Amino acid sequence: MNLLEMLKLALTSIKASKLRTLLTTLGITIGIAAVISVVAIGQGGKAALNTEIDKLGANIFAVWVKGETRAGDMQMSDIQVIKASVPEVRYLAPLSSTSMKVRGPRGQEDLSINGTTPEMAGIRNLVMNQGRFLNSEDQATGRRVVVLGEDTAKKLFGASDPVGRQVSLDGNSAMVIGIVKNIRSSLGDSEEPAYVPISFLNSLQGSEFIYLFYGSATSRDTVSEAVDGTVKVLERRHQLPKHYQGETMESAKEEVNKMLDIVSLIISSIAGISLLVSGIGVMNIMLVSVTERTREVGIRMALGACRRDILVQFLVEAVVLCLIGGALGTLLGYGGATLVAVLADWPPLVSWGTVVLAFGFSAAIGLFFGIYPANRAAKLNPIEALRRE
Repeated sequence: MNLLEMLKLALTSIKASKLRTLLTTLGITIGIAAVISVVAIGQGGKAALNTEIDKLGANIFAVWVKGETRAGDMQMSDIQVIKASVPEVRYLAPLSSTSMKVRGPRGQEDLSINGTTPEMAGIRNLVMNQGRFLNSEDQATGRRVVVLGEDTAKKLFGASDPVGRQVSLDGNSAMVIGIVKNIRSSLGDSEEPAYVPISFLNSLQGSEFIYLFYGSATSRDTVSEAVDGTVKVLERRHQLPKHYQGETMESAKEEVNKMLDIVSLIISSIAGISLLVSGIGVMNIMLVSVTERTREVGIRMALGACRRDILVQFLVEAVVLCLIGGALGTLLGYGGATLVAVLADWPPLVSWGTVVLAFGFSAAIGLFFGIYPANRAAKLNPIEALRRE
C-alpha cells in the first residue's frame, strides 16, 4: 500500500469519528494557536517599539551620577567643556525633573516638569505648535516661563490661545511661551512634559543640583564615542573616577528587546505544556483506535499486509490528526495576532518560519505519540486479531 492510499485510509478513519477527532485535536489547536499568537504579537510589539525608539533618535544618550548626587557633581559649565572636547556630541542639555500640579483657567493637571536649556529642542526634535521654545535669555535670567504640550494646553485653556497667559506651578506663577506638538505613536499618544528653564526650576526647589545630562551625538555611529567622551571629561574635571554612568538609546532598546524575548519564551513554554498534554491525548485515542480496529488489522494481515504496513498506517493517521490540529491552530493564532495588531495599531509579524515550525511540531507530536499505538497494532497476532469481535 502506497502513502497516498494510507492518507486516504487515515482521512476515512478520522471522518468516521468527527467528534472524537475534534476533541483530540482541540489541545493541539489551542497550543499551536497560543505559540503563534505569542510569537507574532511579541515580534510585532518589538518592531513597533523599535520604530518608536528610532523616532526619538537612535543617537540620543544620557549621562548621570552613579548613586547619590551631590551639589557640584554636574555643573552647567561642564556642557561647554564637553562640547569643545568631544566632537561627537552635537547637543547637550541638563535635565532635572519633578512633578507639579499645573493649574490653568479651565482645569489642573499633575505634570512632569522638566528643567532644561534650549538645546533640549534639538535633542528631542521637538516641533512647536504655537509660540517658541526656551531660549538662552530665559535660562540666563531664570525667567518664569513654561512650554506646554498641546494636549495639556487644551485641558488647561480649552479652545482659547494659551500663549502669553499665566499658569500656576504648585502656586508659582509662570507665563506660557509655547506649545509643543505631542509625539504621535503606535504605542499610544504620550503627553509631553512641561519645559521650564532649569534656573527657574532650581529657584523653585531651592537647589542647584543637576541630575543628568541629556544629549545627542552627530550620528548613530558616533553615539558610543559621545557617551564615553562625556563621561571621561566629567571624571577629569571633577576628579571623580568611575563616578559617572552613561547609556545610549540603542543599548536601552537592546535591553527592552531582551526582556520581551524572555517574556515571549516563558509564555510559549507554558503553551508548549498544553501541546505535551494534547500529545498524550493523541496517544490515548490511537490506542483506543487500535483496540476498536483489531479485526480490521487482522483482515489486512490475512490479505498480505506486513507489520511495516500496519505500523506506517497508524503512524500516518496520528500525524494527520495532529496536522489537522496544527492547521486549525495556525489559522486561530494568525487571527488572534491580527486582531491584537489591529487594536494596537502595529503590523502582525507571522513569519513563514513560525508557520513551518508549528506544522513541524504538530507532525513531531503525531510521530512521537503515535509510535507506541502503531507499534502495538503492528505486533498483533493475525489469528487472534481475526477472532476479535
